[in-house]
Amino acid sequence: MTFSPAAADSLYRYFEDTHTTPSDYDLVLTGDLAAVGSEMLHKLLEKKGFHLGDKHNDCGLMLFDRQKQDVHAGGSGCGCSAAVLCSYILQRMTAHELHDVLFVATGALMSPTTSQQGESIPGIAHLVHLVG
Repeated sequence: MTFSPAAADSLYRYFEDTHTTPSDYDLVLTGDLAAVGSEMLHKLLEKKGFHLGDKHNDCGLMLFDRQKQDVHAGGSGCGCSAAVLCSYILQRMTAHELHDVLFVATGALMSPTTSQQGESIPGIAHLVHLVG
């Protein structure tokens, strides 16, 4: 399961609502889309006219060394997000190395009823604009 469509939708709507683009931010950070999901996010936003380029990074990709660790598609989105945001990103903001960060945490709306009925699990994305 990838949460790229939810992240892309949240970012697209935020850019549209605020009349901004990815270049207006120091960093656009996603939870744990991993390599495949990050590529999908870039493609989905490019279809809408927004190019993330080197402004995007992903907590899962930052936390793990895919060459040395057998992490496959990534780790826990909430775990990766918390670890990278609370240690590395906030520290860089406190040091004034980063000033404007869009943080997009992704997840699933888990429901035993939905799963038991064989329905798909909806992906969600929460966007927070951090200014330091």
